[in-house]
Amino acid sequence: MQDLIKALQIFAKYYTGTRWPTHCAHEMLVICGVSKDTMTAEDIAAVEALSFFWDECEECWYSFRFGSA
Repeated sequence: MQDLIKALQIFAKYYTGTRWPTHCAHEMLVICGVSKDTMTAEDIAAVEALSFFWDECEECWYSFRFGSA
């Protein structure tokens, strides 16, 4: 739980205010409204260490670690 909270705190710094900040589908948690281009290299490395990855096609962050039970 603490790793998810840490990741969300990092993403919150860059959140652009979309109506739905997250989405879950197919055992994947998606973070909406946060562009990799606006994040610092340090924060990118931190969320990647917490099991979030950038999807170039969909332009969103996702995690299989937090998207399934």
